[in-house]
Amino acid sequence: MATSETTCDLVFREATVIDGSGAPRFVADVAVKSDRIVAIGDLAGVAAREVVEARGRVLAPGFIDTHSHDDNAVLATPGMEIKVSQGVTSVVNGNCGVSLAPLVVDSLPPPPVSTLGEAKDFAFPTMAAYLDRLMAWPPAVNTASLVGHSTLRVGAMRDLNREANADELAVMRERLREAMAAGAIGFSSGVFYPPSQAATIAETTELARVAAEAGGIYTSHVRDETDGVVTSLQEAITVGSVAGAPVVISHHKVAGMKNFGRSRETLALLDKANETHEVGFDAYPYTAASSWLTPDYLSLCSRVTVTWSKPFPEMKGRDIAAIAREWGCDDKEAASRLQPGGAVYFLMDEADVRRVVSHHRAMIGSDGLPNDMHPHPRLWGTFPRVLGHYVRDEKLFDLEEAVRRMTGLPAATFGFADRGAVKCGAFADLVLFDPDTVIDAATFEQPVQTAHGIELVLVNGVPVWRDGASTGARPGRVLRRQSMRAA
Repeated sequence: MATSETTCDLVFREATVIDGSGAPRFVADVAVKSDRIVAIGDLAGVAAREVVEARGRVLAPGFIDTHSHDDNAVLATPGMEIKVSQGVTSVVNGNCGVSLAPLVVDSLPPPPVSTLGEAKDFAFPTMAAYLDRLMAWPPAVNTASLVGHSTLRVGAMRDLNREANADELAVMRERLREAMAAGAIGFSSGVFYPPSQAATIAETTELARVAAEAGGIYTSHVRDETDGVVTSLQEAITVGSVAGAPVVISHHKVAGMKNFGRSRETLALLDKANETHEVGFDAYPYTAASSWLTPDYLSLCSRVTVTWSKPFPEMKGRDIAAIAREWGCDDKEAASRLQPGGAVYFLMDEADVRRVVSHHRAMIGSDGLPNDMHPHPRLWGTFPRVLGHYVRDEKLFDLEEAVRRMTGLPAATFGFADRGAVKCGAFADLVLFDPDTVIDAATFEQPVQTAHGIELVLVNGVPVWRDGASTGARPGRVLRRQSMRAA
């Protein structure tokens, strides 16, 4: 405990502390020295180099984005304004079977692996090489890395339209084993996507087992989030259970109009599965998804907006239907002409979104795509949208519960030691925000907009966001598996 003789780096005075555990809020001073929280309570006698008057503001653990695709963004844009402006202090990369490492290519890999960057960005033959680069060129946020199934397949197989043979599987196993030894936190699959659609349960299970043997987790973008969502969830749960790995279902949703309302069924299934195996999930607070552009998804959607198009970059932000009318063709033909590209797909029901994000096991993940020219607003707005829209305005659940699912729950799920909590000895990943004004500003029409109400963000005790702007500091660390000690 700090004493009157201790000079701390920073003290928050009279903050409303929400500590990440779900416990009721309380008012206290909080002191930070170096990269740790060193005292909480009445600290009137504690000297500090900086004092932040925090009366009426909430001080919470920094938010953990459990579902990001920031593998390349943390290198290309290390200030990470897309995240720190929301209060995010740690990101989990490599989701949906897509990771930047381990992979080296001569030409751009197939989508969705290609959404991470250009061919030159895939320059890391091992996870160790990627993590070494992060340590030498740190971003503003802490990073944890999953190893993507599609990335492993692209690196090991010439023909992705079949199950891996024994030799190819052996290569993938070895690369995954090396990645886990280097500090990857687990294995992610995306059997929904073409590079991994031909993979069998046996193939995915064998790789998930490698991750599990190293203490890792298994995350899954399931095979089908539409009509076959229940069977697909069961597949992911089976893979994790047989492999012995805790499971996280990525961006849980039910998609397509005829599936509206089925979140009751899927959430009940996940609750039942937790009786015998650890199964979590993340979700984002929007009724639209975002991915690469394909005509195959159009029939599920009430609206589709282009996020980028290589042959027609001027079409970013426009709806496919409007483009098709202008070109005198149907929507599928327009989507084909626009490829390669990306899109926002409106295919979910608001009632399902509310039901999913309200569930006590729901972690919050942005699933944003940093390279999109006209991105989904979740890239800039996910966390403040939950706090402002769903908590304060809609009152779906209370602020303590929202903070728990953005901090303490993901820290426990992914094993991030001494993070996700406001407690003595924890890393000083902290966000100070105004509960009366916090809200997302990003919209589908104007998606690159900084959220309101996020006043101060610390990563490892260093301010990275203050008064609506980046400080330029880059104190982020690599979060490793098991003990998750910071590198």
